[in-house]
Amino acid sequence: MIRRKKLLFVFNPFSGKGLIKNKLMEIVDQFVKNGYEVTIHPTQRPHDALEQVQKRAGQYSLVVCSGGDGTLDEVVSGMMRRDKKVPIGYIPSGSTNDFASSLRIPKSMTKAAELAVCGVPFACDVGNFNGEYFVYIAAFGLFTDVSYATSQERKNRIGHFAYILEGVKRIPAAQSYHLRISYGDQTIEGKFIYGMVTNSVSAGGFRNITGKNVKLDDGIFEVTLIKMPKSPLELNEIIASLTNLIDNTDLIYTFKTEHLKVESVEEIAWTLDGEYGGKHTDVIIAAEKQAVEIMVDS
Repeated sequence: MIRRKKLLFVFNPFSGKGLIKNKLMEIVDQFVKNGYEVTIHPTQRPHDALEQVQKRAGQYSLVVCSGGDGTLDEVVSGMMRRDKKVPIGYIPSGSTNDFASSLRIPKSMTKAAELAVCGVPFACDVGNFNGEYFVYIAAFGLFTDVSYATSQERKNRIGHFAYILEGVKRIPAAQSYHLRISYGDQTIEGKFIYGMVTNSVSAGGFRNITGKNVKLDDGIFEVTLIKMPKSPLELNEIIASLTNLIDNTDLIYTFKTEHLKVESVEEIAWTLDGEYGGKHTDVIIAAEKQAVEIMVDS
């Protein structure tokens, strides 16, 4: 008797437009055709995916998840809490799917399912944020609460425009934070309205906004910090720089680092992979090099 490999399939049934419900049979069929005995777990509540992976992943040779960036974040976080790690397959079904785009995972769910079981494991970096984990972005300030402040229904209906519309409304009342940022032997101090630490070629659905020559397995993150504009002219300069993807303004700092510390007098709300990451005054962010394996095209 041939012993079949075991696969744990964890999916968010409400992610995106809930389209996975129409593709579920095709996805599972793809797994079985490739020799896997499949255990299916639809997530029941926030952090369910994290708990399931942390507790059960060792019983399987592969964990496949489907959902948005938040679901992938939970699965990776659960895997990072384990001593014995197994590869992760990812079937994107959210409204943005930034990290799937970076990994060139197909948008078609059935093709992504095939890649999850037939691809090759790619060891990618994971971010450590005060002992918590993120897959591709930790951010604060303007726009960062848009993802979790925008309703799932609205995201489904208008996609990326949901983020843009929600963010534009906040510009006139943008709050600044006085920060001291340390990395390597460098220190930056000033008032900032936005900051992001990324390991992705896109953020919020916008490609190449995170910088050039981005590698997901080099143990180095890309950092973007936007200073508080003092006039409408400076605000337009920031918007033009971001829109044209040209770093030609003193109002935006960009650099690469494997470790940084962010200190603030007041508490700042952060997002990790688009989900609420709590309020903090002192934050240490470090890249854990090639910490988890995700299935990609060879």
